[in-house]
Amino acid sequence: MRYTLGFRLPRENLDWVRHDLTDAGWRTRLVVRHIALMIPVSLALALLPGPWWVRLMVALLAFMASTLTVAVSADDLRRSRLHRHGLEVPPGQRR
Repeated sequence: MRYTLGFRLPRENLDWVRHDLTDAGWRTRLVVRHIALMIPVSLALALLPGPWWVRLMVALLAFMASTLTVAVSADDLRRSRLHRHGLEVPPGQRR
């Protein structure tokens, strides 16, 4: 959960972080983790008072906007996490 929220993991998890951010499917894992985090947040937003359609639209807007933002900024998020853990960005992936 801490990793999903952007916190740094202990040094003993460095190999796992490297695998997570450099192996095939890293982008999918990043988006799926974000979706898993946003489902309870969206459900909480849907429970706010108001007409049902407003609550539904607020929850959908938060879910879709944040997921699109993560998908579009995946490369930058990956670079930031690699840097935070003291790892190098793979060659050909630097800006």
